[in-house]
Amino acid sequence: MHIAILTFDGFNELDSLIAFGMLSRLTLLGDKDWRVSIASPTARVTSMNGLTVEAHIQLPEACAADAVLVGSGMKTREVAASADIMSQLQLDPARQLIAAQCSGTFLLAKLGLLGSLPACTDNTSKPWVQAAGVQVTNQPFVANGNVATAGGCLSAQYVSAWLISRLKGLEAAREVLHYFAPVGEKELYVERAMAHITQ
Repeated sequence: MHIAILTFDGFNELDSLIAFGMLSRLTLLGDKDWRVSIASPTARVTSMNGLTVEAHIQLPEACAADAVLVGSGMKTREVAASADIMSQLQLDPARQLIAAQCSGTFLLAKLGLLGSLPACTDNTSKPWVQAAGVQVTNQPFVANGNVATAGGCLSAQYVSAWLISRLKGLEAAREVLHYFAPVGEKELYVERAMAHITQ
């Protein structure tokens, strides 16, 4: 299984890197068929706070992944306005899982992947997503079929758990959440997260 995390210049570190860490947990546990990649339109991208990371793959390879997570960032509207980048995003919920966080939801809207489905985003991105014709719901996470959206930086846990549950099962999602959950809150943390992704 290959999961690609779309990461653009100006990216929000919490969206891309929390998801990368949580999703990569299965690789650390020895799952040789599990692969997580940072996918970008350039070899390197720099975050909103100045962290530069190297991409593992480019966008066309990401579009062939089993699952794609679209992260957010300060330059999402610039990405949406780039015909070159948007033309490379050939995502298809009929053959892959697709998820987005915060302003990443705006990119899904611009790609026509949300339609009339309710979606989640952060408060900053909400007006853009609504202007793109999407009904924004006041929830941290919502999934409809093979498409999921989340709102708020720390909702990365829900997106990650949803992807793991769909690709590896609910027990694998529980195990990963439990590993990352704060000590003394593990059971409560896992149950709350699982309640969001199994609605």
